[in-house]
Amino acid sequence: MVPIIACSIVAMGIICERFWSLQRKRVIPPHLVAQLWTLVKKRELDATRIRGIREASPLGRVLAAGLVNMHHSREVMMESIEDVGRHEAHGLERFLNTLGTIAAITPLLGLLGTVIGMIKVFGAITAHGVGNAPVLAGGISEALITTAAGLSVAIPSLIAYRYFRGLVDKYIVEMEQEALKLVEVLQGQRGPKVTEPKA
Repeated sequence: MVPIIACSIVAMGIICERFWSLQRKRVIPPHLVAQLWTLVKKRELDATRIRGIREASPLGRVLAAGLVNMHHSREVMMESIEDVGRHEAHGLERFLNTLGTIAAITPLLGLLGTVIGMIKVFGAITAHGVGNAPVLAGGISEALITTAAGLSVAIPSLIAYRYFRGLVDKYIVEMEQEALKLVEVLQGQRGPKVTEPKA
């Protein structure tokens, strides 16, 4: 039970941290490309602004890599963006392997508890026979409790792991789209998308 309880504490910590860190506004601030294009047109995009953009969000760091190389070719911009993008994708996946491992091992720890409980049951049968109900019930109870505890930790951990993996994959695709949009705008291949005000 002690390893299962430790896994539950670690899993809860990871889930809370990932819910906080993977908020959309923290990863992909809205309308960032349009704001950058406005700064470029007004010639207000200096090193200080780029540093602020880089420190604000993962998308900002990806776009800042392109902005630093905006006077180079499209290939140079894309290469620098892809390099930073790989690092940011790794950062978004932080702790998810640990969460997936917890989801995988806690049922096994529960099964181990079950096996140990059943060994105690058979040891009690050997020592006292089948007539000592309290001793048998204690071993069976231990077996069932550890199995239930392992599953109780594994099921939410697996759900959270799958959810965060899907969220990270979605964010990575959106960051790629935003980076491509920025490159095309800066290279003059298309104008920025203007959102028309609602009536």
